[in-house]
Amino acid sequence: MMNKPNRLPGGKPQGAREVAMNVLHNVETKGAYSGLELNQALQAAGLSRPDAALATELVYGTIQRLNTIDHDLKTRVKGWPGKIEPWVRSLLRMSYYQLRWLTRVPAHAAVDEAVTIAKKRGHKGIGGLVNGVLRGLLRDGINASLSENLTAAERISLEHSHPQWLVERWIAEFGERLTENICSANNEHPHASARVNRMKASRDTLVAGMTDAGFETSPSPLAGYGIIATKAGNLVHSDWYKQGFLSVQDESSMLVAAVADPRPGMRVLDCCAAPGGKTMHMAELMNDEGTIIANDVHPHKEALIKQQAERLELKNVHTMVGDALELSERIDRESCDVVLLDAPCSGLGVIRRKPEIKWNKTADDITSLSELQNRLLNEASSLVKPSGVLVYSTCTIAREENEDTVRRFIAEHPEFSLDAEWPEEVLAPIRESGNLPDDFRGMLQLLPQMFGSDGFFIARLRRQSR
Repeated sequence: MMNKPNRLPGGKPQGAREVAMNVLHNVETKGAYSGLELNQALQAAGLSRPDAALATELVYGTIQRLNTIDHDLKTRVKGWPGKIEPWVRSLLRMSYYQLRWLTRVPAHAAVDEAVTIAKKRGHKGIGGLVNGVLRGLLRDGINASLSENLTAAERISLEHSHPQWLVERWIAEFGERLTENICSANNEHPHASARVNRMKASRDTLVAGMTDAGFETSPSPLAGYGIIATKAGNLVHSDWYKQGFLSVQDESSMLVAAVADPRPGMRVLDCCAAPGGKTMHMAELMNDEGTIIANDVHPHKEALIKQQAERLELKNVHTMVGDALELSERIDRESCDVVLLDAPCSGLGVIRRKPEIKWNKTADDITSLSELQNRLLNEASSLVKPSGVLVYSTCTIAREENEDTVRRFIAEHPEFSLDAEWPEEVLAPIRESGNLPDDFRGMLQLLPQMFGSDGFFIARLRRQSR
């Protein structure tokens, strides 16, 4: 069960900064997920829309810039961070972020409110500490300079606030310039995107209708059924969503079902389906004809998949609960035209949306996940018909989980080979943007700076005919 906010001394939080501080405290000390924790806190606090926006900015921005903030504060606060009480750490980090990166907020207001919170939650001495640190930042200048003797990885780690071990791995794989672009993109605000339900409306019709209603929308340059929405609020609360005209989904994620290219009448399996976005997309591409088996290991997530199918009025989606490593015990071998394995992964492609990922993951996580992914691929492949398609995808940027996993699988399963015959609607925008490799063979790593979408890996494989 998710830990609820507001467990700190001082009573219920009264404003945006106090709500943000509580969320940051729970993310750090209780392992709470920032998005879920923030949503709970905002619902409980009942903040105005501007205050809710400020709290959201403070939470995500502080987590994004964590090691840059700590690098400067450790020179200003004795015993930072380990000897400072966790809630005080959260308060100072949040205030530092606001002073350095949110220049539209008056500095004196940020300092005064931080001191007020410190006194309310602690005592006069903590108020004095917070006041002294923040006034010192304003006096000395908050844009901390970096040593000229840093390595490329150290510099990028501090300038763009990513763990050094991860920066070093990306430099080894992509080079310094591309790594810096990845890290910079990870600190940008994610834009809202949605997938049009082609069975109910065309993309042009929906974009026009939403524009007429005052929303700022445009066609996605990457995904054929995608739209980008700005200043549209949460699309889940819109009538278009409730009536099944669209589904909220990242543009990169939309490509997975399109690459799978299921046709009406096929038998399709989504091995790790929750919350159901790719399942529903495939069902729409199939015109609700044929059968899609949507499996997930968690019973409570089966309900999410069913809810999506009901909202979109899709009848060909059949849910199943079970371990994806044991699917062949419940589904006949070589019985599916298309099998999609959107595998559990380290999530390093969605740092922009879930910034705590970069601080919580380790190199060992990547190694252990690649082993699990190989086992899942072995199991999923046994269910693919001769001449059938196997699509493997992740939302990470880690060669071990992506290219290496696919190459290992092919080496162990010579009856499968990479299939570069992706639908042209998928390849065209990637090719035109210059992001399709010259040696494209059927697997692709999308990076967050390419289209402003999530980092995603997609591979399409085909089983030999008999």
